Amino acid sequence: MSKANSIGFFTATTIVIANMIGAGIFTSLGFQLVDTTNTWSIIILWSLGALMALCGALSYAELGTYWVRSGGEYHFLSKAFHPILGYLSGWVSLTIGFSAPIALSGMALGEYIAPYLEVSSIFLAIGTILIISFFHSLSIKRSSILQNSTTLLKVFLILILIYFGLTKTPVTSALLWDSSWKEELMLPAFAVSFVYVTFSYSGWNAAAYIVDEIHDSRKNLPRALLLGTIVVSILYLFLNFIFLRQNSLEAIRGQLEIGQITAISLFGEYGGALLSFGIALMLISCISAMVWVGPRVTQVMAEDHRLWRWFSVKTKNNVPIRAIWFQTAITLMLIITGTFEQVIIYSGFVLQLFAALTVAGVFVARRKNTIKKGFRSPLFPIPQIIFLILSIWVLLYLVYAKPLETGFGLLNLVLGYLVYTFDRFKSKKTHS
Repeated sequence: MSKANSIGFFTATTIVIANMIGAGIFTSLGFQLVDTTNTWSIIILWSLGALMALCGALSYAELGTYWVRSGGEYHFLSKAFHPILGYLSGWVSLTIGFSAPIALSGMALGEYIAPYLEVSSIFLAIGTILIISFFHSLSIKRSSILQNSTTLLKVFLILILIYFGLTKTPVTSALLWDSSWKEELMLPAFAVSFVYVTFSYSGWNAAAYIVDEIHDSRKNLPRALLLGTIVVSILYLFLNFIFLRQNSLEAIRGQLEIGQITAISLFGEYGGALLSFGIALMLISCISAMVWVGPRVTQVMAEDHRLWRWFSVKTKNNVPIRAIWFQTAITLMLIITGTFEQVIIYSGFVLQLFAALTVAGVFVARRKNTIKKGFRSPLFPIPQIIFLILSIWVLLYLVYAKPLETGFGLLNLVLGYLVYTFDRFKSKKTHS
């Protein structure tokens, strides 16, 4: 690919940051504080999430520089284990893995600012997604401009919130530094909270889905994954600290809109309205990143499988135009029918499962990578073992606490397997 039709280190990093920072960081703390109130416990929770994301980023960086191709888990699992595992992960990405989060972000954006603009929230969500999809259909250069500008604005707004949160003297505070954290770590509620944290950190692997579009990917992919993950981890720790510092425990415990409550505490009654538009801008960056990344999985799958071949077409600017609008169509369908919320719950299980399998693929890659080309994860196999242990903890808890949702996730995989079998049958029949 020519340099004009590729992206550099900076844009790849903004994609990671934009994918990671969504509504989760502004909404999950209140639920964690229902049973986990010690500040050390909260810091440990979010530090564990950061550690897990960093271990995953190291692993994906190694796989992405050894098996250099866009597609993320689809490509890595196909090479490491078997094409069926790659197909199933791609099936999840193609059907709901990206469409459902985009739909959720679009609806959240509508709910935040539609009342101020006096328009329908659904109309606003659909319009925003269509405009973003149109931009990403033009060229990689236009995608880069949109992604870089919205992500920089997102980080700038967060830094403003952090600055005032650290410098303004709080009236009351939920900070609690006693030794109760030792008991809280053993409670089931700590595991519940960690599930929320892992969802908030998701997106650390975003640049691995677009390896083909990254200039000098063996150098820039690891740098983008690691820097993006580290930046977001630091921002998350600071944000949670100021949420606790600027509010009483009673004000935020069990509450969803932690960001708005904090903004009101810092800036007065207008703070909530201001942050509503700020979060909407952040969600535009998040939607943009997923609209960019998701269709690349579909496009790569389409190159390999006859059933999806129609979606493999790229424009002269190297944009997978059909895959973009296919994903957009699914997203709009989810918004119109309102069926995406439960999809989000069960998709989280299968996405975590495939991420764990992909990290396990590093062990396979090490056996095959005898000439030591590409990035090598430092301290191997410690990061991979840490990621797998934390993933197993999350997956087992989800099976225990959310059996219906995890069952739906597994049913989706069964459907994906049936489609894979049909695809193979059609291919064999064509070649016979």
